[in-house]
Amino acid sequence: MKSPIKVVVTGAAGRIANSILPRICHGDGFGFDQPIDLVLLDIAPALKVLNGVIMELQDCSFPLLRGIEASADPMVAFKDADFALMLASCPYQPGMMRLDFLTRNKAIFKEQGIAINAVAKKTIKVLVVGNPANTNCLVLAAHAPSIPRKNFCALTRLDHNRAISQLCFQAKCTPADISGSICIFGNHSSTMVTFTEDGTIKGKPVADVVGKEFLVSQFEPRIQERGYAIISEKGSPSVFSAASAAIDCIHDWMVGTDRVVSMAVASSGKYGIPEGVFYSFPCVCKGGEWEIVDLKVDPTRNPELNTKLQKSYEELVSEAKMAGIY
Repeated sequence: MKSPIKVVVTGAAGRIANSILPRICHGDGFGFDQPIDLVLLDIAPALKVLNGVIMELQDCSFPLLRGIEASADPMVAFKDADFALMLASCPYQPGMMRLDFLTRNKAIFKEQGIAINAVAKKTIKVLVVGNPANTNCLVLAAHAPSIPRKNFCALTRLDHNRAISQLCFQAKCTPADISGSICIFGNHSSTMVTFTEDGTIKGKPVADVVGKEFLVSQFEPRIQERGYAIISEKGSPSVFSAASAAIDCIHDWMVGTDRVVSMAVASSGKYGIPEGVFYSFPCVCKGGEWEIVDLKVDPTRNPELNTKLQKSYEELVSEAKMAGIY
């Protein structure tokens, strides 16, 4: 067994947390040999609910859960933290202006970034799930300048998982039949770019199996609009699929994977995306570190694809300006 790590979960009284906390404590995220000291952070009115959550987690008798506490104070919660899972954000409401949406979230992530900068370990890793995830991650990192930007990531693994799933449905196969680099570029929004040209299904190019027409007219729009489609059907956003994607991202980041996965990380000039935003790239992970990979097929050499990559980048720059970062 390793020494325990301190893991902070924000929005811990919410629905996604309800799905993700048992899996974290079970070892699905950080590994089955990694003990955890868990801190649940939420607003003061939610503390009574968090006490009930603590009681339930205690009743599960998870061997890896060494300690657990709740707090409404970020300065207390993030003290000496090793990992932060940022679930809390201001949800988008019908009729809300985009500027108002970004401004409200800026306030949340500015406060938490300041706290992380002040009291967390300088080696802390941070995964942002709350939307708009890419820009919330940018705001958080901007207010925690003593933490390396490579230690921040926004969740686009949900979009990645959706892409794999939709290919499986179309090809009537399982995820194990899909190889190579299926990935998501850009923002977690309707401008995200799906990339399948480096992938195969049962050894054959993806386009040969599912058809180019499906990829263009159905596949990418379906992934881009999947979140809205789920809200339309169930009346609320994705919950356990988002929780599962977050666990996948944590596991691959912290435990490692040779497989190409999608992570929204700090841009560095790769694929023609200038530094300054958190942009989804194809990555591999080892030893708690990620690395953007060079795909066999370079999407920037395809003018149509490159235009899409730039459009998603421009949207992120626009969001950053509205959030007051640029």
